[in-house]
Amino acid sequence: MEGQRLLLVGVGMTGRPYLEAARRLGVRVHAVETEPRAADLAGVADDVTVCRGGSDELWYEAASAAVRHARPDGVVAFSEPHVLAAALVQDELGLPGPSLRAAVLSRNKALQRGRFAAASIGQPDFMVADRLGDGRDWAAERLPVVVKPLSSAGSAGVELVMDQGAFEKVVARRDDEGRLLVERAAAGPEYSWEALVRDGEVWFANLTAKETTGPPYFVEVAHRVATEVDAPTRATVDRLGAEVLAALGMRTGIVHLEFRLTARGPSVMEVAVRTPGDHLMDLLGDAYGIDWYEMVVRLALGADLPGPRPPRCAAPQATCPRPAPAPSPRSAASTRCWPTRTSWRRG
Repeated sequence: MEGQRLLLVGVGMTGRPYLEAARRLGVRVHAVETEPRAADLAGVADDVTVCRGGSDELWYEAASAAVRHARPDGVVAFSEPHVLAAALVQDELGLPGPSLRAAVLSRNKALQRGRFAAASIGQPDFMVADRLGDGRDWAAERLPVVVKPLSSAGSAGVELVMDQGAFEKVVARRDDEGRLLVERAAAGPEYSWEALVRDGEVWFANLTAKETTGPPYFVEVAHRVATEVDAPTRATVDRLGAEVLAALGMRTGIVHLEFRLTARGPSVMEVAVRTPGDHLMDLLGDAYGIDWYEMVVRLALGADLPGPRPPRCAAPQATCPRPAPAPSPRSAASTRCWPTRTSWRRG
């Protein structure tokens, strides 16, 4: 890997460990970032290309400019807005990556619903409303329902609607927001499944138990990685993960899958092929004794992964300050989690 080049599309506030991992491996990094964050990368990244805005189109424009500067040996997308731009470059250059299908599905929750329905994967009943008011009759027969935007991360814009009166209030507030996803609310404990995948095969996977604020906005306030469950539940989770990877056409990279275990079986909330939020990668490093950022860099470069696979460890936890009641789902989603460095042992 010494002397190879990595294109890192997006760095944000918590993506710098990718830069640090690449430096340890002797890999040069060309970062793509918006102003003013790009200025903060001087002396940290080897090269920086400034992106003119936050849309998929502008991230791809900037990533393409970075490729013209120097052809990378691997590409990593930091967060959700960066996924499609990175996948396009990976596809164009024949480099390892999730696949264009996986990237497109990651960016659109309604497309995920359609794909998972075709693959007979458990998920809530849903409809896509061009205007939220168009969904009132459908929702009335399925209350409570969850309203969410098609493309977002970190619970932004997600809210539970308990009855018809509450639905009308949400319509009054969000009817001009554009196309929204409306789903029958699923009941059961919430988990996420993080997996490192190479050529469609899981190299290693983790199960995370989640705590949220509950209705109406479900802001995540705590995560416990390396969660232990009984053998039948473990088999159910492993089977769900395999089904989702196949439906995505997932090839290589990291996957973050969120789901609930309901009385009828697992129900997928959403999936993304990018870095999970709330410092989960740091917790995963604590729990398993490997640097997950480095593993993602290695996967992107087609480099060897360490063996044997890392041992299971007792579960560190990330906690967040429980937010005060929020006036809107956007402000509720601004809460951030920080790792709690608990003692742990190798299992």
